[in-house]
Amino acid sequence: MNTIKTFIVSSAVALSTGAWAQDTLYFAGYSGDFQKTFETIIIPDFEKANDVKVVYVPGSSSENLAKLQAQQANQQIDVALFDDGPMHYAVQFGLCADLQSSPVYDDVYEIAGPAKFQGKAVGVGLVATGLAYNKDTFAKNGWPEPTSWNDIADTKYVKRVVSNPISGTFGLNTLIMFARMNGGSEKNIDPGFNVIREKVAPNLLAWTSSNAQLAQMFQSHDVDLAVWGSNRVEALRKTGFPVGFIYPKEGTPAIVASACAIQKSSGSPKAQALIQYLASPTVQAKFAIEGFGPVNRMAKLNGEVSAELPYGDKKLSQLVPVDWDTVNKKRADWTKQWSRTVE
Repeated sequence: MNTIKTFIVSSAVALSTGAWAQDTLYFAGYSGDFQKTFETIIIPDFEKANDVKVVYVPGSSSENLAKLQAQQANQQIDVALFDDGPMHYAVQFGLCADLQSSPVYDDVYEIAGPAKFQGKAVGVGLVATGLAYNKDTFAKNGWPEPTSWNDIADTKYVKRVVSNPISGTFGLNTLIMFARMNGGSEKNIDPGFNVIREKVAPNLLAWTSSNAQLAQMFQSHDVDLAVWGSNRVEALRKTGFPVGFIYPKEGTPAIVASACAIQKSSGSPKAQALIQYLASPTVQAKFAIEGFGPVNRMAKLNGEVSAELPYGDKKLSQLVPVDWDTVNKKRADWTKQWSRTVE
């Protein structure tokens, strides 16, 4: 009896001190459908293989970045997923730990590799910013499919076009592309503003920051052409809507969904293992469910899934990087100029 009592007491002490407790990782990532896919399809295998529980903390890139800044003295998050613009801020602010080397990163395309993020993060998904259009409406009107950024300024589509404003990455990329196409760049943005003000804005039905609203505008036939992301188009296509996606001939800005281990005194080796897992070919193929093109060149997608995504040498060659270091320095000024002169 005493032996049994001693065993019970010892077991209770062990449990209370965490000797048998399962590790927990807190992962900050996108809200919405992405969270559901992550929790049900992507992460269970990692949890089993690493004896760890991954707790998902949903939020937009800007929301999670603000959360990490507020918690900097006592970080609660272990791994964070951002668009590449906010990720450059996270690296700049010292929020990300050094990425441990791993063979899996050797197969990551340069546009998403650790060098892009000063060795602090790695891309885990690619989104192309391009043109979405209603295939049925274009066919009915005898319109050829769009091919150029200039198509959103074509007056035959007047008030049938929609885009994000500069507060959204798709809208920001639009401004950058019109600057580049007219003799400017991220370092000389005025040519882009001139075209947006004079030719694009008068053609638009609306600027909207809501991707759900933009999808609804397509479905209610209020618009036929939009600047949008390949992931959003894939989601709309799954509803049965006849949407097509075009990689404009002048180039398609890439949005790189990227992950980093958060800098903290009690950093877990399993945080690094999670990032390596997310960059692996098998998991990269699963990310395609949410419309993210694979960053790992060894990942294989079937034809139906890969139709609109940045996948394969041809589409990858059409992606163009954004100078986020310059953009992040200038964005506040650009936003003020946008508010004064565009919207």
